[in-house]
Amino acid sequence: MLSTTGYGWAMLRGFEGSSTSGSVLGGGLNAPDGATDILLIGNDSRTDAQGNPLPPEVLEKLGASDDEGGDLTDAMILVRIPNDGKSASAISFPRDTLVDLDMGMGETKLTETLNAGKAEKRAEMEESGETDDAKLEEESQDAGRQLLVQTLEKMSGVTIDHFAEVNLLGFYEVTNAVGGVEVCLNEPTQDDASGADFQAGRQTVQGTDALAFVRQRKGLVNELERGVRQQVFMTGLSQKILSSGTLANPAKLSALIDSIQKSVTLDEDLAGNILEFAEQMQGVAGGDVEFVGAPVHLVGESGEEDVTLNIPEMHQFAEDLLLPPAERQQKEQQREAAEQARAQTTVSVYNASGVSGLAANVLDELSTQGFTAGGSENAEATNSVVYYAPGQQQAGQDLATALGGLPAEESPNLTAGSAEVYLGEDYQGPGAQSFAPQQGVQLDGAQQGPGALQGPSPAPMQSTDAESERFTADGIPCVN
Repeated sequence: MLSTTGYGWAMLRGFEGSSTSGSVLGGGLNAPDGATDILLIGNDSRTDAQGNPLPPEVLEKLGASDDEGGDLTDAMILVRIPNDGKSASAISFPRDTLVDLDMGMGETKLTETLNAGKAEKRAEMEESGETDDAKLEEESQDAGRQLLVQTLEKMSGVTIDHFAEVNLLGFYEVTNAVGGVEVCLNEPTQDDASGADFQAGRQTVQGTDALAFVRQRKGLVNELERGVRQQVFMTGLSQKILSSGTLANPAKLSALIDSIQKSVTLDEDLAGNILEFAEQMQGVAGGDVEFVGAPVHLVGESGEEDVTLNIPEMHQFAEDLLLPPAERQQKEQQREAAEQARAQTTVSVYNASGVSGLAANVLDELSTQGFTAGGSENAEATNSVVYYAPGQQQAGQDLATALGGLPAEESPNLTAGSAEVYLGEDYQGPGAQSFAPQQGVQLDGAQQGPGALQGPSPAPMQSTDAESERFTADGIPCVN
C-alpha cells in the first residue's frame, strides 16, 4: 500500500528485510489459487517482536498486567488479495470458534491454538535435552504459529502464503504512528477490565484507547460483536493508512514504518520481498478493501452459545471472495434461494437397507443441510431412490445430490413441499459412513411425524448475517 507514493517507495527500500521474521512458511506473491493469502494475527503476548518481556512501565502504558495474556490470539484475520492486486478481502475469525487440533484434546477454542502448539513443541525439546531458553522460545513459538496456520488452512480451504503478527505493543505503536483511527459507537460504553470508556458517536482512538476499543468484551452480546469491532477498526485503520494524509507525510510515514519494524513479525519470505508485495498492492484503493466475518454459527442458549463453523460452507465463502462483486452477489442470492427451498422441503426416509438406525442418521444429516425432517419407517427391499412432488424437480434433484447423487423420480402421490427417500442396501451416501451393513438385524421401526428424529433434538442454531458484517474502507459504520 505504501507504494502509492514515491516517498513510500524510498522508505520501503530501507525497510526491506529489517523486520523480525519467523520461519513458519513462505509462498510466492502470485499464488496458483488466484490470490496471495496473508494471515494477520493479533497476539496478547506481553513481549516485544524479539520475544523480550515488556518492562512494567510499558505494560502500565498499555493498560495490561504481566499476569495476563500468554500468547492467546485475540484476532485472526485472513486477507485474500487476488493476483491482479486490484482488491482485497479480509475474513475475521472469532477467537472462540471451536476447532479440533488433532492433538487428543477434543474441541478447543481457536484462540488457544498457538499456545497448544507452542507447549507441545517446548515439551518435546526439553525432553530431548534442550536447555537454551532462547532457542526453546523461538522454535516453540514458530511451532505454535505453524499449528495456527495449518488449523486455519483446514477451516478456510485456503493455502496461507504469508503471515504478519502484531502484539499489544505493536498495536499501540501503529495506532499512534498514524495519529489515531476514527470509530463510531451507537451507545456509550464502559468496561473496567479492558479500560474502555467511550461516548456514543464518532471519535478518534489511538494507543491505549485503541487497545481498549478492540479488546472490550463486557457489555457486548457475544464474541461476534467483538469481531465486528475489530473489523470496523481495521476499516478505519486501512482508510487512514491509504489516505494522502499518511502517505504524503514523511514524518507520519517514517513513524509508521518504524513502529512496524519494532513490533510486527513477518514470515521470512514476505519480510525479504516487501517491495514486491508493495508493488502488487499498488492498485488497491481505500474502497477496494473489504472486511467480512467468517460465516460462523451460534449453537446453544443465549449468552452461553458455542461458536461453530461449517467447513464446506466456509470453504465456499472464502472461494467466493475472489469473484467480482456482482458475480458474488448473484451466487449468494442463488445460495439463499436454495437454502429457503430446502427449508420448505419436508423429507421422510424409508429404511430398506438392513442397517438399524440408518434412516434416523440420514435424517440428522439432512437436517444439518437445511432440509425439514419428516418421519422414518421400514420399507420393503428396494434400491436407493429419491421421490419428489410433481413440478418440484429442482428440489428433488437438490435432495438427491445432497445424498451423494441418488436417482430422483417424480411421484404423483406426493404433495407440494414433500419428498421421500428410500435407502436400499446400495446406499453409501451421507449418514451411512458410521454403519457397517449386517444381515438379519432389526430395521428402524415405524416412526412418523416431525418428532420422529432419533435422539435429542439439536440445540438451536443461529447463523451470522454475512452481509451485515461487510465493511469497505471507504466508510466508517457505527457499531455497538
